[in-house]
Amino acid sequence: MNLFKPSHIIFLLIVVILLFGYRKLPDIARSVGQSMKVFKKEVKELRDDDSKGSQAQIQQPQEGTYYTEPTQDGQTASQGTDSSTQK
Repeated sequence: MNLFKPSHIIFLLIVVILLFGYRKLPDIARSVGQSMKVFKKEVKELRDDDSKGSQAQIQQPQEGTYYTEPTQDGQTASQGTDSSTQK
C-alpha cells in the first residue's frame, strides 16, 4: 500500500503551481524554511534549558540556620542599637 506514488507527487505539484503561481513558490519555500529554522532553534534552546535546570540543584538552608535580612542602613536586624536609645 504505497501512498506516495510518483503520479501523486506530480499531481500535487501541479495543483500547488496552479494555486500559488510559479513566481511565488520560491518565496513560500524560503519562508517555510526560515520558520522551520526558528522552530528548531527554539526547541533546542528549550531542551538545553531543561537539561541545565535538572543539573542545577537549589541549596536549601539546614535546620537551625537562620538568615536575617539587612536593614536600610546595611546592618542586620539582630545587630546594632535601638533607634530610640540613640537620641
